[in-house]
Amino acid sequence: MKREQLKRAAFTVILLLVAACGRPALRIDFEKYTLDNGLDVILHEDRSDPIVSVALVYHVGSNREEPGRTGFAHLFEHILFQESENVGQDQFFQLIQQAGGTLNGFTFEDGTVYFEIVPKNALEMVLWMESDRMGYLLSTVTQEAFENQQDVVQNEKRYRVDNRPYGHTDFVIGKALYPEDHPYNWQVIGSFEDLRAASLEDVKNFFLKWYGPHNATLVIAGDFDATQTKAWVEKYFGEIRSSGTVSDPAPRPVQFVETRRYFHEDNFAQSPELNMVFPTVEGYTSDSYALEMLAELLATGKRAPLYQVIVEDEKLAPSASAGQNGMEIAGSFNFRVRAFPEADLTTVEAAIFKALDRFEEEGFTDRDLERIKTKTETAFYNAISSIFSKALQLGLYNEYNGTPGFLAQDLQNYLDVTREDVLRVYEQYIKDRPYVLTSFVPRGRSDLVAENSERFPIEEESLIAASPTRGSESTPAEFEAPANPSSFDRSVMPSFGPDPDLKLPEIWHAELENGIPVAGIVHDELPLVRFAITLRGGQLLDATDQVGVANLVSDLLMEGTRNRTPRELEEAIDDLGASIVVLTGRETMTVQAGCLASKFEATFDLALEILLEPRWDQQEFDRLKAQNLEAIHRSKANPATIAVNTFNRLLYGEAHISSIPILGTTNSVEGITIDDLKDYYKRSFSASVAHVAVVGAVTRSQALAAFQGLEADWPAGEVAFPELPATPVIEQARLYFVDVPGAKQSQLRIGNLSLAYTDPDYYPAYVMNYKLGGSFTSTLNMILREEKGYTYGARSGFSGTANPGPFVASAAVQSRTTFESLTIFREELASYSEGVSDENITFTRNALVKSNARAFETLGALRGMIGRILLYDLPDDYVRQRVQYVQQFDAREHQRLARQYIDPGRMIYLVVGDAATQLEPLRQLGLGEPIVLEVE
Repeated sequence: MKREQLKRAAFTVILLLVAACGRPALRIDFEKYTLDNGLDVILHEDRSDPIVSVALVYHVGSNREEPGRTGFAHLFEHILFQESENVGQDQFFQLIQQAGGTLNGFTFEDGTVYFEIVPKNALEMVLWMESDRMGYLLSTVTQEAFENQQDVVQNEKRYRVDNRPYGHTDFVIGKALYPEDHPYNWQVIGSFEDLRAASLEDVKNFFLKWYGPHNATLVIAGDFDATQTKAWVEKYFGEIRSSGTVSDPAPRPVQFVETRRYFHEDNFAQSPELNMVFPTVEGYTSDSYALEMLAELLATGKRAPLYQVIVEDEKLAPSASAGQNGMEIAGSFNFRVRAFPEADLTTVEAAIFKALDRFEEEGFTDRDLERIKTKTETAFYNAISSIFSKALQLGLYNEYNGTPGFLAQDLQNYLDVTREDVLRVYEQYIKDRPYVLTSFVPRGRSDLVAENSERFPIEEESLIAASPTRGSESTPAEFEAPANPSSFDRSVMPSFGPDPDLKLPEIWHAELENGIPVAGIVHDELPLVRFAITLRGGQLLDATDQVGVANLVSDLLMEGTRNRTPRELEEAIDDLGASIVVLTGRETMTVQAGCLASKFEATFDLALEILLEPRWDQQEFDRLKAQNLEAIHRSKANPATIAVNTFNRLLYGEAHISSIPILGTTNSVEGITIDDLKDYYKRSFSASVAHVAVVGAVTRSQALAAFQGLEADWPAGEVAFPELPATPVIEQARLYFVDVPGAKQSQLRIGNLSLAYTDPDYYPAYVMNYKLGGSFTSTLNMILREEKGYTYGARSGFSGTANPGPFVASAAVQSRTTFESLTIFREELASYSEGVSDENITFTRNALVKSNARAFETLGALRGMIGRILLYDLPDDYVRQRVQYVQQFDAREHQRLARQYIDPGRMIYLVVGDAATQLEPLRQLGLGEPIVLEVE
């Protein structure tokens, strides 16, 4: 038993991770000890920011469940956020957010994790709360609370599975790959039927067995006093009773003799998808590491045989993927190809085998393997670049490998994989082995199914029959939770220490000779650097009848340079262990990169080559154009994407560039030629519209030395920006409906065009909206999700740029609640301008001011802050100025802003859902006759 091997041990470890590519050693020191009740505790001190992350890892996921009793672990993930004996209803989110923190949790096949990231003065409160739901939860789990969270879970399934393309794929693979009694046979979210059939006693007994100190690891990472923290841990967790020891589950890899072939006609899919899944081995084994390397060699990059055969040679799909999924007790290796609309999956299956034949014939070089190891190593360090990510990894390593020190061994295991290992696992698990094959095709296109497949039965939820689970007429049996006495009064919430001082990072500025402004922050905790070269323009410089050109430019820039083929460019990036991408936004195009500090100059030179020396490869252009057309085609069946695109057309009007997706439309992209891309580049790429942001372990002088090429080789020409047309004026609210037959949820969008980011009222409006729909505990979310159980989440917010952007309130609600949900939105939007309580004003102040303690921890956050300063001409201390504004924010200011910017009588109301069941009731909403629109 992995974690029992080190029980009762108390020790301190200094972990040195030494990079194979010349990077200096990274020191991670931690202390591990075990309480008398079996709780493992790990402390990792890091004083770089005045924050603390707490992660509680329970060794219980869906693999601890039994047939007929599934979904319990995921259900408890939700229930534990409700209340406990001493923490009131919905106070977990309320208290953490008011302290300036954030929190969440997630469940996977093998475990459940709860975490918080808070300013350091809130640590004791977090330990009080986490201990209360570990030891003092069950008396609050009533039948009503049980049913409420079943509704939330059902809406999560509708959102993640039922109402999106290919949502049932993992369900079919799990059922086909694993026997009925195998814990990976069912999905983490479980079965509605099992949850409905479960009694309160069933779920509480499940909690008692698995959610205790005997089956968990508590990790505290960040800026804290170790002596005081140990005393708090002993006080709050030490007296919680253990429910006895539990054993780690034994590995249960599966094998079968013959290939199993199934298909499903998908209501939302626009293109066919093939999966070939081979049973393999559990994670953290030598074979699993080798299988991960094999997947990279087979599918990642232009040298990969899957790419060469499926994408380049036979042009069956825009991409192809492979991956090893090594879990705690079993594993699987999956090939996935989401093909072009008319590609039959029999041909796709044959193409995968052609790729495997090519792999056997041509093999791979030692350099190929080393390149993957370099990428893996860089990714590993990026994955522990924040306080939370370190806390999480230490906890997971302890639970599943017996020690947090496995962090170093995990990386080394990847680096130790040999050529012989890769070839061996290919022979052992893939070559000539039986597999599970699934064909997911658009409804009515069974002609595309891979040959000799049988239909897999999937029971679709009835739109008419669907109803909330609450309101059961039966009286549940009483369940008496075991008493857990305490030596102190747990109802008293710990007091806070003084708030940490707001310490903004020091920003340096410079201007290159060609006028490019540069800004940077030195942050050398990790030997990493991130930088971005941003150009104003992006989609804004597309012609309205050729939208998609800018996006294709950014894609094609990554496909080779003047002196490098696409494959050579890809390999040069991989050799550095770097990442470089070019992204198009509404109003910007950005070259973003991340690398080791030791590789900064070489990575910047490569980014500069990409930016200034495009290759304009016709073959790659043709491939990317087909890929984008396919992405547009697929988006037409996704209700969420339909809602976003339709709302933007209504909001901006068809003549406005922002009414069209950045990808473009089928008509606009079909007409684009490579000459259009060259023309866009010629008129849009100029030093006059560029700025550079750099953060990490690089000094000002080092950065400016690297930027000399940018200064010398890029002149500052004039870029002409178009005058944007006027947008429609909304004189009165109107209701629009887009029919997606069979949709299990209705996508709701409500709003109007509002403020630009540069408007003096933009940030004040953000503050005003915070309580309405800007956080988990917002009014909209608490009513629609927590009180009613209609949705998995409801929100609202402003999203301006240099030009005015929308105010949007949105949710994906259960279809049968569409009318009620729209009514609630209208009522809450209307009443919000009447004012909010002083308590809510105080909550907003605290949440927004105190959260700055954790706002600038990561390199990504720092780069984002500099980017905003440069793009919107903000002062370096704009964060401090915003803090001062929030501290003075009051009810009068709230009411001024709400009355000015939230007027539900002059908004667009959009529903994307099933017209057959939802359209008729909406005629009674009071918004006039619904205007029915086509998806296009």
